[in-house]
Amino acid sequence: MDNQLLQYESGQNSFPMSELDNSGDNKTFQSQADQFSGATGFAPVVMPNGMLTGGQISVGTGSNKVKVTASTANLAGVKIVVPASELTVTRASGGTCITASVTINAAGVYEIVAGLSGPARSDIRGAAGGPAFIPVDSIEVGQIELNSTAAAPVKDTEIKQSPGLNREVATSPVYSVDSSNGTVSFVSDLKLIHVGGKPKKVFASYAEPIFADVDLASDYQPSEESFSVSSSQHYGGTVGTTSKSLNGASFKAFLNDGISDPLIKLRGQKIWFRFYPDRYTMNYILEQGILGCSRKFPPGAKVEADFTISPEKSSINVEV
Repeated sequence: MDNQLLQYESGQNSFPMSELDNSGDNKTFQSQADQFSGATGFAPVVMPNGMLTGGQISVGTGSNKVKVTASTANLAGVKIVVPASELTVTRASGGTCITASVTINAAGVYEIVAGLSGPARSDIRGAAGGPAFIPVDSIEVGQIELNSTAAAPVKDTEIKQSPGLNREVATSPVYSVDSSNGTVSFVSDLKLIHVGGKPKKVFASYAEPIFADVDLASDYQPSEESFSVSSSQHYGGTVGTTSKSLNGASFKAFLNDGISDPLIKLRGQKIWFRFYPDRYTMNYILEQGILGCSRKFPPGAKVEADFTISPEKSSINVEV
C-alpha cells in the first residue's frame, strides 16, 4: 500500500512534577500524556505521598507525650526531611477512648490530628473512638490509641504504626507504570483515609513523545508474541508444555548520509514508534523499544539501513 506511514519519537513535551488524576477506582492514576516517553532524561518519575524512612513513634517525657524521630517522606512531589519532635496527645472527653493520628502536615512538620471521643475504640474512620480522616495534603505516620481520660504517660502498647494499616508508606502498595497510556496503577486500592474519603495523592514528572514521519521507510514488522510447544513422552502417553517468546520489531529506511540523520542519532534510545497501515484512517500500531540499526553504503546509491526495535512488551493495536 502506498498510504502506509511510520512515525518515530523525534522529541518530547515535558510536564513538571504534578498531581495525577484519580481515575475513580482509587487504584489507577492518569497523567496528561497519552504515552510516557522512555528516552534518556525523560522517563517518568513517580512520587506517591508517603513515608520513606524514619518517623518512629515512642513514649515521650511526662504525661500524654510521644516522641517522633526525624524522617524523610514524599510530599506533594518533593522529598522532604521532617525534623524530630515531641507531641502532646489530647485525651478523650465525653467518653473514655480516643484515637489520635500522628501526621506530617502540608508544612512538612509533625502534627496530631485527633479523632472523636467514644465509649469504645473503633477502627472506622470518623467514628467515635476511631481515627479521624486526615487532611488531603497530610501523611499518616502512626496512631495513638488511648483508653482513659486521666493524664498519664503513653504506653508502648498504645502506639500503632503498621504500614498500610495506620502508617502511609510511599512504596506501599507497590505500583507499576504503563507508558503506553500514561498511567500509574497500584496493585491494590489506596486506603480512603483522607478528608472526603479520598486516597493519598500521587505525583509524577514525565514527558509525552512528539512524533515525526520516518521518510522513505518500508517493511515495518511489529513485535509479536509467539508460542511454541514442546513435549516429552512417558509410559502411556505424551505431556506437552507451551512457552511464549517475544520477537523484536524492524523496518527499513533510506537515509541522507547515514551520519546526520535524526534516526541515526537516536540509536540506543528507548523511543516510541507509530505505524499506520493507512495514513488516512486513525487505527495504528504502537511500539516502544531500544532503536538499533545496520547501515549500508552502496556505491552510487542512497544510504539504507535495517533498523531494529528491541521492546519490553509486544506492540499494541490501537483502534480509534
